[in-house]
Amino acid sequence: MADAVHVLDEYYLAITLLVTVAYQLFFFSIAFALKFDKLTDFAGGTNFVLLAALTLGLSRNPDARQVVASAFIMAWGLRLSLFLLFRVLRTGKDDRFDGTRDRFFPFLGFWVFQMLWVWTVSLPVTILNSPAVRQYAARIPAFGTGRDIAGVVLFGIGFVMETVSDAQKFAFRSRNPDGAAICDIGFFYFSRHPNYFGEIIIQFSIYMISVSAAADGHIGSQAFNALYASIVGPFFLTILLMFVSGLPLSERPGAKKRYEKGLNWAAYQRYLGRTSILIPCPPQIYERLPTLVKRTIFLEFPMYVFDPAKHSGAAKGQQQLPEEGQPAGSAADARRSGELLTESA
Repeated sequence: MADAVHVLDEYYLAITLLVTVAYQLFFFSIAFALKFDKLTDFAGGTNFVLLAALTLGLSRNPDARQVVASAFIMAWGLRLSLFLLFRVLRTGKDDRFDGTRDRFFPFLGFWVFQMLWVWTVSLPVTILNSPAVRQYAARIPAFGTGRDIAGVVLFGIGFVMETVSDAQKFAFRSRNPDGAAICDIGFFYFSRHPNYFGEIIIQFSIYMISVSAAADGHIGSQAFNALYASIVGPFFLTILLMFVSGLPLSERPGAKKRYEKGLNWAAYQRYLGRTSILIPCPPQIYERLPTLVKRTIFLEFPMYVFDPAKHSGAAKGQQQLPEEGQPAGSAADARRSGELLTESA
């Protein structure tokens, strides 16, 4: 019999928000006072573990679906936080905070955004474990529906992809500290950002398992709507990776750095042209796809593309008048990232 503890509201939205704010502010105070940013990502990842464990415990008599969904997000959060902690301890500092570490409000702004990230992405598990859903426990089918199984399989795929690709990238950078070599091994042979793709799959798989309580059961309309609305969690993470802190900070800036510093730009340009930005695809197929397909199906939006003529200060400073019979901007170096170099170039 379900007898989940009611705390502030029946969806655990308030208690999880308060715990998240307190947890993040605690680590922020340490980071700002000591100018110590090695715990920043650790605080984010472990916050997921804390919220899942808290809401699962408050539900008192969790069913198998709750245990699986909660265990999945805890496993993901713990692995992510430990890996990022290990990485920053090895590298010595987090370059993201070089301009904000000593400025109270800009530095706090990052932590506030991290609060929003943790709380929002946790929503599917938070609502699944809440009294609003647990009161209908007798009407919810046992764990093992087709949606549940699909969610477990997708989680396994995403977890392996994110974990292995993180390890592959870290090992590659350790062996090639100069930044000129191109990481096209393992999962990076099929995708430029397989870790991001794996992370997105993980969150949608947890949502699939959580929403099974509504999709395959008979629960009240408000709880039903709340579970389906929790898809805002995985969508928020996807938007974050694709348009805020993931691809926008790595794609065009990374290509610009290689171009301006002469870090194996020609080979890297070929890698961009044959390797999908996010969704894994054999390069032999991807390089032959029309640009329209790359821009739509494979999500290689123009905002990620680096055009030396437009985005490089070095290119603008070195522009010369074209030779007779040669159109301006036709030099090989002026090709945009993502456009395949031909043998004649």
